Amino acid sequence: MTFETEAMIAQEPETADLVPPEASVVPIIESVGASSFPKVLRRRLDRFFADPSISPKADRAMWVKIAVGLAVLVGTWIVLYTFRPDSWKFVAIYLLGGLAQTFLLLNIAHDSNHNAISSRPLVNKTLNYVFDLCGISSYMWRILHHRGHHSCINLHGEDDALSGRGIFRFTPYESRAPWHRFQHIYALFLYAMFSLDYVFVRDFQHFFLPTHGYLKRTKHPLREYVTLFAGKAFYLTYMLILPVLVLGKSPLLVAGAFLLVHLIVGLSVTLVFQTTHTIDSTYFPADRSEFDNGVYHIFATTADYATENPLVGWLAGGLNHHIVHHLCPFVCHTHYAPLTRIVKETAEEFGVPYRQHTTMTQAIRHHLILLKQLGNEN
Repeated sequence: MTFETEAMIAQEPETADLVPPEASVVPIIESVGASSFPKVLRRRLDRFFADPSISPKADRAMWVKIAVGLAVLVGTWIVLYTFRPDSWKFVAIYLLGGLAQTFLLLNIAHDSNHNAISSRPLVNKTLNYVFDLCGISSYMWRILHHRGHHSCINLHGEDDALSGRGIFRFTPYESRAPWHRFQHIYALFLYAMFSLDYVFVRDFQHFFLPTHGYLKRTKHPLREYVTLFAGKAFYLTYMLILPVLVLGKSPLLVAGAFLLVHLIVGLSVTLVFQTTHTIDSTYFPADRSEFDNGVYHIFATTADYATENPLVGWLAGGLNHHIVHHLCPFVCHTHYAPLTRIVKETAEEFGVPYRQHTTMTQAIRHHLILLKQLGNEN
């Protein structure tokens, strides 16, 4: 397998296919006289998969994670409708289902979004519907994550992950408002609303009132509009309507459990991602052409955390190994740990700064430090 056509971030400002297949990602050509670091790093990453017994797609551990995640989610609903538990037991089992959704989003939906689970497109496409199962449009997430993030990491006005919608100031290029001085205080509370925002607001906004130029110029297939509304209806039916109508639970109890699930999903997913790009040591390029090679762009704008903690990697879908994720987006995350060791050793050898925090708590702290700095300084 050759990573050269897979791993570098695309530099074209627009792509014909906003949801590119694996082979269509445009490689960055190294300029004459540039350091050999990108070439050496790519060769070493290639070498890891030289053994034909090691596939860059899902291994046994990944299939176990998929089975466990889906089994827990389905199992919680079987238990609810089979045993019809009383109020506090209902909430506990309902919340367990919410934890399963968080696990599925980070571990299965994200990898399938990158075609990293299987070499068969149908397998990835099917598993990508986990997003819709959790109330989020898989189609729109896929567009925004590929075109609105991987191709423009930490670029103000392009990277959708930096869209603070006036509530947050995530880059030094964004105008500072008076309330931003408190953003490091209210951030965690609003992050907990992240998934609710996607379910009820953001997906519809991107479809019908888009702000990104590439979305305005895109004609979405009719089937994606149907999937959008069908997915939302299915999600709200099994999460809110059926517990009231079939189980006879109080609408207030169900609504409260639903809110708690989203507090868990929203806060967990947001912190896993925010701590990889928006911290006080990462860089925010002024434009796409600032780096001669996309590898340097990735190293400057991305940070890892808790890479020596296998539990964090297992729960967070390997996204704590974020530099490798951007270098090898089509590789299943269960391979990230050994690839990260290659990245760290090669970066140290060539004197390229490698950003990391030993724990996720440290990463969260440095994210909040950045928010405080951006909220108080122009």
